Amino acid sequence: MNNNVKHYPCFIHGQWVNASNGKTFEVIDPANEQVWATVPDCTADDVEAAMQSAQQAQLAWQLLPAVERGRYIHRLVEALKPKRDHFAKLIVKEQGKTLVQAYGEFDDTLNYLTYSAEAVRRIQGEIFPSDSANEQIHINRVPYGVTLGLCAYNYPLALIGRKIGPALVTGNTMVLKAHEATPVTASEFCKAVEEAGIPAGVINLVSGAGIEVSSQLVTHPLTRLVSLTGSTPAGQAIYQASADNVSGLVLELGGKAAFIVLADADIDKAAEAAVVSRYANCGQVCICNELVLVEESVAEEFTHKVLEKVKDITVGDPMQDVDMGPSVTQIGLDRVADMIDTSVAMGAKVVIGGGRPAGKEFEKGHWFEPTVLTEVTAEMPVAAQEMFAPVMPIIKVQNFEQALAIANDREEGLSSYIYTQDVNKIMHTINRLEVGTVFVNRQITGNVQGYHSGHKRSGIGGEDGIHGIENYLQKRVVYWSYE
Repeated sequence: MNNNVKHYPCFIHGQWVNASNGKTFEVIDPANEQVWATVPDCTADDVEAAMQSAQQAQLAWQLLPAVERGRYIHRLVEALKPKRDHFAKLIVKEQGKTLVQAYGEFDDTLNYLTYSAEAVRRIQGEIFPSDSANEQIHINRVPYGVTLGLCAYNYPLALIGRKIGPALVTGNTMVLKAHEATPVTASEFCKAVEEAGIPAGVINLVSGAGIEVSSQLVTHPLTRLVSLTGSTPAGQAIYQASADNVSGLVLELGGKAAFIVLADADIDKAAEAAVVSRYANCGQVCICNELVLVEESVAEEFTHKVLEKVKDITVGDPMQDVDMGPSVTQIGLDRVADMIDTSVAMGAKVVIGGGRPAGKEFEKGHWFEPTVLTEVTAEMPVAAQEMFAPVMPIIKVQNFEQALAIANDREEGLSSYIYTQDVNKIMHTINRLEVGTVFVNRQITGNVQGYHSGHKRSGIGGEDGIHGIENYLQKRVVYWSYE
């Protein structure tokens, strides 16, 4: 046995536990494919224990004054703060993003939690006049009860904060299930939960190597709301599996963000934003620039400036001072390589990158070069399917209307970008683009007071801001008659 491999248990009802049958699964470092951790491969009995714990704790948690729940979240933030270096390095080892970006993820996590804690005094109800004498109609906001937080692998810590904060401050309890590729961060997060003194059962954590644990959680009769960040197929499966429970859903699913560059755009800024918005976190961001649509008259200039910037992207050990680390999984990269091959056979041209970087340090690990394809058409796989990888396809379009048509001719509708100085076209973009988020003359970003949601098959509900908190609350109407 490798003595450098550490075991990270689950957290159920305030206790550190392993799978009831003793089984575990391995966690690998995506930079070198070395096993460095194990976590429990939980059973149906473990899921049952976590769900019963969450149910047992929920009513007492709900009946706490909201400000008290907020204080617990503040304590959680204080418990996390001294661990910034620890979590940043843990995220790099588990997920592969660069150390600078990992520090950013840690800071975002505290931001999500703090925003939720500060919102506890802003949970509102309404009072309406009744049609009857001596009567009022009260509409109260109440929690769902036991909720699930199912997290993707691209932001293993921030997605926990994004879900835990609003779920807890509104009076829900939550059972967490991290992605099987990145489960260690969640276990370490629960150490801060314990340190903050959050009551047993308010936050539980289970892990599993396959889909069984997630399926058991989603279909469990105690589940009242499911919050998922993941792919569109995963969201569709959960949507169907939740039908018997008629559970509430907050689904943030896949996207294929179009990056529209019109002839009057500031080309230097557009090129810079296109690169930053494509290769951040090795292209593993749901709102990444997945498809450039550039007007023909500026396509050559824009592409040249993009390539100059892509050439400067450094790839390597994410613990070092580099711009891009590895992808989380090799399966995803193999899929993207096939998409590139098919697109090239259809006429696309790889102008930079296109495969694994050269060098001994890249022989092991999930590596892919920053890649740009030109001569792309909308029906090619690199344009038609979400890649979630550091690959930028560029399509020349004749005009704004064609760009808008290509962007809208999709089943997903998560986000999009537009670079132009034409206010009229900006307004038409806002009115007509079928997405949840539009970035106008700015690169990939997001603020906690905004709202992150998808249209069409990119999800239901959403997260962040007052509307994100609202998604963890139901309405209870009271008809109050008095003498």
